[in-house]
Amino acid sequence: MLHVAVASRAFRRYSTYRAATVAGVFTNSVFGVIYSFAYLALWKANPDAGGYDAVDAVTFVWLGQALLMTVALWGGGATDDLAERIRTGDVAIDLYRPVDLVGWYLASDLGRAAYHFLTRGLAPTVVGLLLFDIALPDSPVAALGFALSIPLAVVVSFAIRFLVASTAFWLLDASGPRILTGALAIFLSGMSLPLVLFPGWLGTLAEALPFSAMIQVPNDIWLGRHTGLDLVGALAFQAGWAIVLLLACRLVLALATRKLVVQGG
Repeated sequence: MLHVAVASRAFRRYSTYRAATVAGVFTNSVFGVIYSFAYLALWKANPDAGGYDAVDAVTFVWLGQALLMTVALWGGGATDDLAERIRTGDVAIDLYRPVDLVGWYLASDLGRAAYHFLTRGLAPTVVGLLLFDIALPDSPVAALGFALSIPLAVVVSFAIRFLVASTAFWLLDASGPRILTGALAIFLSGMSLPLVLFPGWLGTLAEALPFSAMIQVPNDIWLGRHTGLDLVGALAFQAGWAIVLLLACRLVLALATRKLVVQGG
């Protein structure tokens, strides 16, 4: 199948950057340690902040480090390639292919995500398990729910990044929107601070936005904060945003290609 082949090729592509992977694992581990001690100090002052205990808080840190590159929270991957191809005009070749452009780049991004999860995801988690007290899923259902939430988180992230890359059709350079979206993603996904600590309307808004589907929702599923029908609702929340955003990708692409002008002719 074509999309499986595209994903496999992307997986192999990223597997060639072994030195970068090792450096990334080290960096994620260092930041995991720093954040863990910061969170332990915070939860020592407020032991039940956001409904978490200290173990939950530290677990949240290491899950975030595991998912950071998996969901490409700062951007990167296939969508950065797309933005560059739009800027240079090479996207015209992509549009001539007898395949769906969104599906092609999504398959590539899923291959990238699989590699990063198996390397920069699992390795820092092992470091966290060795250095700190980390909570494990309390049931097979929670573990399965977490496993299902990861690809949904990747798809939501991909769709947002695809929309950002598509701004290059009008701006020619998507660097500005990419930097802005990356900053919002760090703040609104729960990566910098769990969204359960956000006060009042800000917390409600942050948890309703698609960014929360990348980090906060998978982490809460792991921690057992979503069970039964609530677990189904959490996965449906991710799936709903994934569908809406993918439809938005197709709409934006259709609008962009109606008036596409390839640079240079």
